[in-house]
Amino acid sequence: MARPPKAQPVLTHEQIWTALERLAERAGLSASGLARKSGLDPTTFNKSKRVTADGRERWPSTESIAKALAATASSVDSFVQLIGDGPRQAPSIPLLRFAQAAAKDAFDEDGFPAGKPREAMALPSADDEHAYALEISGDAMRPAYRDGDIIVVSPSTAIRRGDRVVLKTLTGEILIGELKRRTARTLELQSLDKSCDERSLAAAEVAWVARILWAKQ
Repeated sequence: MARPPKAQPVLTHEQIWTALERLAERAGLSASGLARKSGLDPTTFNKSKRVTADGRERWPSTESIAKALAATASSVDSFVQLIGDGPRQAPSIPLLRFAQAAAKDAFDEDGFPAGKPREAMALPSADDEHAYALEISGDAMRPAYRDGDIIVVSPSTAIRRGDRVVLKTLTGEILIGELKRRTARTLELQSLDKSCDERSLAAAEVAWVARILWAKQ
């Protein structure tokens, strides 16, 4: 009597590691950068750690995956979507010039681009259907961002202390910096030029604030 075929695992070793690579890519990080941001040893997700010295496959722990998801503000569902075979179609998101962003009608009251975008750009991956790209103009944000750099902004992603953000005031001013503190009454923003002072704004002055996911330089 023929033996039944051996059951295949639902997920493979390669698929899990590929999903972690895609998670890092989506956050604009390297594998070691993702590990470091997750509070892990920088080599945790390196390719050298995926196979033991005697050739056995080493799987990432559920704890390390959970920390990586938390560090990138990603859900388990979004991680599962990164596990797949075959080519992925690059999503397209709206692209705005920095000067356009200051226009009164460029965004709605929640910080989402308003109207039909004139331009778009493709991304390796993006889970936020409302994400958009913003092209930096001028050199006021050097050395963090230079003229022509593109940042990907997500109005839907939760913002935490230390995140780089784009902020628009009710007067139409566009600011980019690192979120230092946010309360019901105030928001403190650190300039990306560390030599400059922090800026404190009243919450009533802020139209919206959105997280920067990654930058293309």
